[in-house]
Amino acid sequence: MNPNKIHATTILCVRRGEKVAIAGDGQVSFGNTVMKNTARKVRKLYSDKIVSGFAGSAADAFTLFELFEKKIHEFGGSLSRSAVELAREWRSDRALRRLEAMLIVADKDESFLVSGTGDVISPDDGILAIGSGGNFALSAARALYNHTNLEPSQIVKEAMNIAADICIYTNHNIVVEEI
Repeated sequence: MNPNKIHATTILCVRRGEKVAIAGDGQVSFGNTVMKNTARKVRKLYSDKIVSGFAGSAADAFTLFELFEKKIHEFGGSLSRSAVELAREWRSDRALRRLEAMLIVADKDESFLVSGTGDVISPDDGILAIGSGGNFALSAARALYNHTNLEPSQIVKEAMNIAADICIYTNHNIVVEEI
């Protein structure tokens, strides 16, 4: 990792039954320095019908988040259409292609990871993770999902705490949003 680059975040999404939850930590790091502990990287959109979390360079992540919000309004709340159109625009626009961020979005029916390489990924098991501690959170969430009956909000909270215990770029200031 580039020591002069801002590293920010772990975002985790878990879907079980009719509920979906996304959690994000609050840490923003620059090299080996924690710059902020309380960044909010998880938000609800579209009259609280969609929940989203973003990771990556802060300015790029906010730009991506705003673009997605425009797409969701443009396509009347259609999550899949908005995600695909955002990924297509992101990949084809020269300025947008330079964005270093990723996005997880979910509504009552679907969850997607959207990346700048044009990927729109829907998970097989209802679990997605991005960011510096994403693999730690993903592993913990899958274990909790497969071996407990916890609600999605409980799974994301506990898995994020496990990731924060392991990943130096993840903290215990966790925000959870559920729909």
